[in-house]
Amino acid sequence: MVNQQITDRQQRLESFLESVKAAQQLQDDIMKYGLDAAYLYCDDVEGDWLDTWGDDNDEPTYIEKMTTFLESDDAIAVKVREKLQNKSVSEIIEGLEYCLSQLTENKRIFAAKDLLVGGVAFAGSDRSSTNDMIDETELLDLAEDLLEKLTEILG
Repeated sequence: MVNQQITDRQQRLESFLESVKAAQQLQDDIMKYGLDAAYLYCDDVEGDWLDTWGDDNDEPTYIEKMTTFLESDDAIAVKVREKLQNKSVSEIIEGLEYCLSQLTENKRIFAAKDLLVGGVAFAGSDRSSTNDMIDETELLDLAEDLLEKLTEILG
């Protein structure tokens, strides 16, 4: 185990040193050739790549994919809209972006559950009536299903 750690550190150090060497070579080439150094590192410098930049972006954006999903008749999307009927699609997307930005799966699920609750904080098990009771298990299941669906849609 110790040998493996040392080997891993050595490999990372070697990789870092190679990157530094490549950066130094680039810097030397720029100093030596000026702007013409671009010809050493890039193909088709004189081409029309700048004029056609962004023309190949026919794929829908992140926001467009989420909007399409939330406005669809998908069972999960319908449940989400029912739970968050007082929020606009853009507000829901903003909340979902926050959920997806969480580092661990558990944090993402609980952030999605909190979003579905609509920001209502739980006061533990001290609930006054069953009408006000929010089924946390159902919310967690919906949050999990929602995150799985978003992961599938967004790739």
